[in-house]
Amino acid sequence: MVLITLAAAQLLVILDTTIVNIAIPQAAEALQLSADGRQWIITAYALTFGALLLIGGRIADYWGRKRTFILGLIIFAAASLLAGVATGPGMLIGGRVLQGAGAALMAPAALSLVTVTFPSGKARNIAFGVLGGITSSGAAVGILLGGALTEFTDWRWCLLINVPVAAAAVTAASLALRESRADARGPIDCGGAITIALGLSALVYGFTLAESGWIEGGALLFVAISLAFLTAFVIIELKVAAPLLPLRVVLDRNRGGALIVQSCAGATMATVSLYLTFHLQQVLGMAPLIAGVATLPLALTIGLSIPLLLRLVNRIGPKPLLVAGPIVAAIGGVVLARISVAGSYWGEVLPGLIVLGVGMAAIFIPAQNLALSQVRPEDAGAAAAAANATNQIGGAIGLAILTNLYVAASAGGQTPEALVSGYSAVFMGTSVVMAVAAVAALLLIHKPQLGDPGENVVAMH
Repeated sequence: MVLITLAAAQLLVILDTTIVNIAIPQAAEALQLSADGRQWIITAYALTFGALLLIGGRIADYWGRKRTFILGLIIFAAASLLAGVATGPGMLIGGRVLQGAGAALMAPAALSLVTVTFPSGKARNIAFGVLGGITSSGAAVGILLGGALTEFTDWRWCLLINVPVAAAAVTAASLALRESRADARGPIDCGGAITIALGLSALVYGFTLAESGWIEGGALLFVAISLAFLTAFVIIELKVAAPLLPLRVVLDRNRGGALIVQSCAGATMATVSLYLTFHLQQVLGMAPLIAGVATLPLALTIGLSIPLLLRLVNRIGPKPLLVAGPIVAAIGGVVLARISVAGSYWGEVLPGLIVLGVGMAAIFIPAQNLALSQVRPEDAGAAAAAANATNQIGGAIGLAILTNLYVAASAGGQTPEALVSGYSAVFMGTSVVMAVAAVAALLLIHKPQLGDPGENVVAMH
């Protein structure tokens, strides 16, 4: 019962990174969303989730994991209801922000509860295997489920479906889970939590304003505000006794390189997932469910490539894959950028998804492992939180930046030709992002030693 409850919550967290993707064209039409508004449906969730993930783990350790888990579920359900009945863009995006906050409480609490409930042995391996399977497949399931709900019911059910699932999970959690807290609980780093959240939010918002002009639109002002908050965060983390993120975690050369690669991968996956669904529906004319099925080759390629690449990383080490993976992913972006108005899914889209999937699989295995390996025991939780948060925040920031390419290339047009120009520019932009990741891996990662991939997972936040 504990595992089913925690797995249901994990599925909610992962599903909501993608379940609304297919529904965005319909939601945009119903609520009169602009291009910025469309990307904020994705960005609001990912940014809030990533920015609050560090503090969510600390709250769970300090206040109680069961309490935090149930509170996160309640916030998530209420936010899903708010977004599902939205009557305007602000209400929808506000609901997505609250969903991210609920997820940031749920996710670290759930992983900590698994650790407490299954302290060792076969049961523990099975438990983390179940959660790992949900994490790796949940995004693909979300796209399929979103397509089915959008086509056969209404786009709002992509959000409302969370309410009964969360209600059942709250009931089960109340009955099955036992309360636990960390043995050693230092003071919560509120200053660090506030400054990192405000700094990242201002940074993403600044990039979304860039299409209106760096000065005229206020983009430069918000980027400057972001830098001030992020600088304050660094100063706070250097001075407080129990920092939210000890800077030694990210300043390690190998770990820092892996986190940069992860953030670039997050940006690419978030952007491709969003704009590909637009192209499939708005240009190729696919129904929502068919569009969801058409995106599956990306997830399937990643899943099928992982076993082979897992053996390869043990043989050659992580650095070759962390250099080659982004290069292959960049090629996939170039292939996707060849889309045309009269082109076909089979000739233009599918090859790009397969190549991109191979590149992403080559990144995911060594990057997550390297980000969590060779850390001090007291830093294990922070390293795990950084690895998870980096992927979410990279997706939010990357999507905000690359959306500016779409706006510039499409020039605000809604004809198939204008849309294809915008989508092609975005896919080419992801190639540049992955090229940056390859250079970072080449220059920063230096003879890394991988630890046991499972040795630090228990502390993941």
